[in-house]
Amino acid sequence: MRDKMKKIIPFSLTIFIILADQMSKTWIVRNYPIAAFVSDVFNNDLLWIIHVRNKAVAFSLGNNLPMSIRPVLFVVLPIVVLGVIIVYYFRSKDFTLLQRWAVVGIIGGGLGNIIDRITRPEGVVDFISVKFFGIFGLDRWPTFNIADSAVVVCCIILLLSMIFDKREKI
Repeated sequence: MRDKMKKIIPFSLTIFIILADQMSKTWIVRNYPIAAFVSDVFNNDLLWIIHVRNKAVAFSLGNNLPMSIRPVLFVVLPIVVLGVIIVYYFRSKDFTLLQRWAVVGIIGGGLGNIIDRITRPEGVVDFISVKFFGIFGLDRWPTFNIADSAVVVCCIILLLSMIFDKREKI
């Protein structure tokens, strides 16, 4: 029973990410039209809040795909992948506690964007724009949301924890 609780409790992060993501997107949608510049948060061009929509995936990849293929690639496939991750999460004893929290953070971010793809025909709501100072030739990083942030941050944590895992490998 104790092992099950160790695996279930981290899902509180999944719920938190989904709620924070959906509440922030709902606030943006209700208060600002698409393409509306909301604010320059620090008045220094570093962080903008701007309402945009993305009908593709990260960095608008797949934007030119036919509309008939998008539901399969952008909704069904991610649901299957998340399902496989959840099954592996519960069956595996290989994850550390930090890795478990990272995995459920990735699940929360993935579900946050899948909810948008199912419920928002105009596309996933993105609203965070960060100045990128010309790195990779980008003045600004592509606009993103809380779910995107959760996936990226938790993937980095998971990757680093796997690289620096000091447990003995068999």
